[in-house]
Amino acid sequence: MNFEIDEQQRDFASSIDAALGAADVPAAVRAWAAGDNAPGRKVWTQLADLGVTALLVSEKFDGIDAHPVDLIVALERLGYWAVPGPVTESIAVAPVLLADDERSGQLATGELIATVAMPPQVPRAVNADVAGLVLVAADGQVADATAGTAHDSVDPVRKLFDVDVTGAPRTADTARAYEFGVLATAAQLVGAGQAMLDHSVEYAKQRTQFGRVIGSYQAIKHKLADVHIAVELARPLVYGAALSLAAGSADTARDVSAAKVAAADAALLAARSSLQTHGAIGFTQEHDLSLLLLRVQALRSAWGDPTLHRRRLLEAL
Repeated sequence: MNFEIDEQQRDFASSIDAALGAADVPAAVRAWAAGDNAPGRKVWTQLADLGVTALLVSEKFDGIDAHPVDLIVALERLGYWAVPGPVTESIAVAPVLLADDERSGQLATGELIATVAMPPQVPRAVNADVAGLVLVAADGQVADATAGTAHDSVDPVRKLFDVDVTGAPRTADTARAYEFGVLATAAQLVGAGQAMLDHSVEYAKQRTQFGRVIGSYQAIKHKLADVHIAVELARPLVYGAALSLAAGSADTARDVSAAKVAAADAALLAARSSLQTHGAIGFTQEHDLSLLLLRVQALRSAWGDPTLHRRRLLEAL
């Protein structure tokens, strides 16, 4: 039995990498944090052209209606490049909540970016000032909302907003939408962890100490190997949870929480190891590593922190 992603999925991931690698995403992230969303929206336009924003949208609204594994393939790459904006909410959660809503077509084309609050686990909506659609969902219902008071996040790109319900509630599969939100966040954490590992490996080949490149020291090799193992252990859990979601398994909540915990732990280990490998330069805002460090801290608590998911996992077991 082969659990690897297929050639088409690998090509999809490569096309995302090629587009984002040429888009100067770090500059777009810094501009977004400073209040200029134009460069970041250009990145989203590229994602729409690749079909990323249409992955979970139904075919009747010109979406792809893709398998959850395809979603994970894409969102891991978005996490790798630290794409700004409500990635989880607009690409993974809103399509499930809107379902037969005609606005799903606008999500698919990238014309509409959505964000979601889902109390109590997700009490505030990220980037509600930028999103064209704000949704509040809970207990099997979803309603339109507007942005209220803004709150700073540990990641300046991810401003959080209180929301005020303005529309009539409609029936929605909020339980399934929540699982997609958790899993999409876990996928981005795996991608971010892999990115920090790659940056650290490259830096370890260049930085010298006591006349030797630091990558030649066993302590550094072991530290980076630990990160590699953690990321490689988290990745199959994320893909396994995607399969559970696709099959409507009774163990979906267990599998999704296990994936989030493993991805969060792997990304945190990658962040710590990256700082130790890079030294003081890793703390500076000018270095791109700082963007990933902040993103990991924000995503670890997004859609339920590790404590919540460990509790949910234990209850399921």
